[in-house]
Amino acid sequence: MNKILIVEDEDIFRTSLRRLLEHHHFETREAKNIEDALNRFELTDFSMIISDLRLPGAPGTDLIQLAGAVPVLIMTSYASLKCAVETMRMGAVDYIPKPFDHAELLEAVTRIMDKPRPVGQRHAPDLSNRGMIGSSPAMKTVYNIIQKVARTDATVLIHGETGTGKELAASAIHNESPRAKKQLICVNCAAIPETLIEAELFGHEKGAFTGATEARKGLVAAADGGTLFLDEVGELPLEAQARLLRVIQEKEVRAIGSVKSRKVDVRLVAATHRNLKKLCEQGRFREDLFYRINVVNLNLPPLRERGKDILEIADMLLAKQGQKLDRHHLKLAPDAIQAITMYNWPGNIRELENSLERASILCDENQQISHDLLGIELSLVEIGDQPSRLRSTPANIKHIDTDPPEGLSLEDYFTRFVLEHQEAMSETELARKLGISRKCLWERRQKLGIPRQKND
Repeated sequence: MNKILIVEDEDIFRTSLRRLLEHHHFETREAKNIEDALNRFELTDFSMIISDLRLPGAPGTDLIQLAGAVPVLIMTSYASLKCAVETMRMGAVDYIPKPFDHAELLEAVTRIMDKPRPVGQRHAPDLSNRGMIGSSPAMKTVYNIIQKVARTDATVLIHGETGTGKELAASAIHNESPRAKKQLICVNCAAIPETLIEAELFGHEKGAFTGATEARKGLVAAADGGTLFLDEVGELPLEAQARLLRVIQEKEVRAIGSVKSRKVDVRLVAATHRNLKKLCEQGRFREDLFYRINVVNLNLPPLRERGKDILEIADMLLAKQGQKLDRHHLKLAPDAIQAITMYNWPGNIRELENSLERASILCDENQQISHDLLGIELSLVEIGDQPSRLRSTPANIKHIDTDPPEGLSLEDYFTRFVLEHQEAMSETELARKLGISRKCLWERRQKLGIPRQKND
């Protein structure tokens, strides 16, 4: 049985959390503060520690160093993510805003528990020198697949949203393979006109078509001995798909206008953001080619699913901009860190890079980059980095007790609090009182079925 230590000074939260975890078959122990925990328990005996950020005597972040390799999840009741983000930089495995719902907490606990602890020399390969950054569970799975597949000549199909780093993954596969000293040829199939794509890929003889004034070797032949990366392979016209299938099956290529084929030794890596199986059903992608290129499937997670990786990536991109602009003291302000962490990033890493480049250019000398310079849509992101603001009460609102009553579940407490106070308080004020973002308040309204009665 997995054993969890709960460090929380508020009885209602500690008791509710213990009951929730024990109901789902986790063994738990409780402590009111760090001193209490150290006096009663050996921290390394636990599989995980859940601690409040603000505790009497010493902050919960002190447990990160004291617990060694034991993962520490931090809870915080403040709406600003500044402190939570800093705890993750200090080594916390994750954070949960209070009050939290049961499903959210259990998902985090299960994810952390399922993550294997370090044993001996087993670890995910370091691909940071290949441009790939991040230590989230999703990225560790990507690294492990790359490490395994790179040693082979198997064809790889990379799937991911625009901007997730598909070309970086292809480059990592090539650079970790025995073909690393040979050419890596990258082709964006969507960027080449359909009338030219076959000639570009497979080459052509002199006079093969209007404008072919001389013979030209194609990109497939140029990649001989190395790796050919076809980005957006779903955009290839059917005629080019047939020629590519021959390259894969017969290991040979025939230029347009030629009667002779030449042998090629090419490792193929393809990528797409589209559903190729659906394209096959629509007759827009050859099914036989799909099965040929889908030997090993590598799924790249979107940035919004990579947790604290986004901060590491942002730091790297900011340092890159600092070198480019000769401004080596660029730094994100707390409200910018909060915005970056909460924004969904539909354009993924490419959008983040563009946003940071813009902000770096517009930022005044010796000033931190604030959220308004990022140029991202913050309509669902509530910005605020002062904990004191959470305690302020509007003049027309009486003091509100936000301590959960004894015996009330956290979800029931959240529901009751919102229903009781939403007539007098705006969504922003409700979120601040509850210690969560406005976006989180909206999401929990939807999940718990709490109608919004007041427009603001």
